[in-house]
Amino acid sequence: MIDLLLNISLLAFLAISAIAIVRMTNLFASIMLFGIFSLLSAGMFVVMDAADVAFTEAAVGAGISTVLMLATLALTKDHHEKKRSEHRPWLPLAVVTVTGGALVYGTVDISHFGDPLAPAQMHVAPYYIEQSIVDTGVPNMVTAILASYRGFDTLGEVVVVFTAGVAVLILLGSRRRKNGSGIDKEVDHDA
Repeated sequence: MIDLLLNISLLAFLAISAIAIVRMTNLFASIMLFGIFSLLSAGMFVVMDAADVAFTEAAVGAGISTVLMLATLALTKDHHEKKRSEHRPWLPLAVVTVTGGALVYGTVDISHFGDPLAPAQMHVAPYYIEQSIVDTGVPNMVTAILASYRGFDTLGEVVVVFTAGVAVLILLGSRRRKNGSGIDKEVDHDA
């Protein structure tokens, strides 16, 4: 009963946060709500016994992403557009609709959740269940899969996130340079 109440509460808070993010016009408040949404998602993953995914969501979603967005907000100028744009969003809407339709169409051939005849259940899962302790010496099968069998993939994901963070910081840092007195001076790239 308590598990059901916890699941419903987390889902309700996730939905409320998502609606608030969509309706928010203040960038700082939106960034804070994104951080809250990520923490709620991490909590939901913990409830679903996916501690590794929860840790990743908390570190990347609530941690580094929030810090990078706040740094971006702090280092950029406040540009308000004086005249209303005459841009029509029909092309982006069409692209999103076609892409969404293609993704939904692509899920037609996917096996149903928990299907014992799915290829992953027939070939990969039995090997992991039988051989993970023998191959890796790690008693937790999920940890064995993520750290050993998928070790290079996990390392690649970490490298991608680190590289993206460094690239954002470099891009933000190139907008400013120090003059002779040690005071930051804005660089005018338009001149």
